[in-house]
Amino acid sequence: MLYKNIYLANATVLLCHQIEAAYWHEWNLFALPGGIQLFVLLNIPIVLVILWGFGAVIRNSASGTIYSWVLVVGGLFAAFFHSYHLWRGDQTFTLPISISLLIATLVLSVLQAGILLNMGQEGDSKNT
Repeated sequence: MLYKNIYLANATVLLCHQIEAAYWHEWNLFALPGGIQLFVLLNIPIVLVILWGFGAVIRNSASGTIYSWVLVVGGLFAAFFHSYHLWRGDQTFTLPISISLLIATLVLSVLQAGILLNMGQEGDSKNT
């Protein structure tokens, strides 16, 4: 149950970060042309993968583990990408809620990775 709840919590904060990213014009950080329109189009597959992954986790599907790792990598990428830009003095994502979402994403991604690693070790010990 913890595994499913952590996925849901991590997905929630990461998706909230993506919503907030529109406010900060995140496409400029990635040097994407097309502004908000391309940004929204690129977020469609991100949202789809996260939601589809949660369905796989709920069904206890083997692909749920893969989707979980994808979410972990996405969360870690978001946290470190924005930390780097903040460290360089970038003035985006500097509101308290922005920082809170990034910290929550980092903490939840690390926690989720630990759970996934532990689940893998439990599976390995059952096979020996």
